[in-house]
Amino acid sequence: MKAWTHFFRGVILKFAYPLLMFLGTFLKTKKTDFQAYIVTLNNLIVMRDNINVNKILVLLPHCIQNSKCDVRLTFDVFKCRRCGQCKIKDLIELAEKYGVSIAIATGGTIARKVVKEVKPDAIVAVACERDLSSGIVDTYPIPVLGILNERPFGPCIDTTVSLQKVEEALIWFINHQDRKH
Repeated sequence: MKAWTHFFRGVILKFAYPLLMFLGTFLKTKKTDFQAYIVTLNNLIVMRDNINVNKILVLLPHCIQNSKCDVRLTFDVFKCRRCGQCKIKDLIELAEKYGVSIAIATGGTIARKVVKEVKPDAIVAVACERDLSSGIVDTYPIPVLGILNERPFGPCIDTTVSLQKVEEALIWFINHQDRKH
């Protein structure tokens, strides 16, 4: 990583983020906007950097799975029947196509556990503003490209994501594999 972008990203995540969350306690209607801003700013900084990437993790929220599905995928995404009722099938296919790890987390604790076990050099993460912004902070200094999920049925149930955005993030990291700083 370039020293200045690494430093700047650290300042944003370790100082600006807590400040914005503090302001969000008083400006409740703006808190989600602040969180989305942190994700966007993080992505811009990560993409300005030279990153040496060998192992990529796609990290997904459990709410992306169809709520009526009786197969729980939290500990093994590959138990998916690939019925097509949610985007899990397509996301698994993307992970297989690009040879990257993929996991589903029910929350921050499980997400941190997955990151610790997989030990990725980079993460493509999908989640809501709150979980994504806090997850980016929690996994620093690992470079994360965050993609906000879409919530056609409200928060935390049957969410979805743009497959194109996930694939673009994967391709960006893959194009930076095995590069030297």
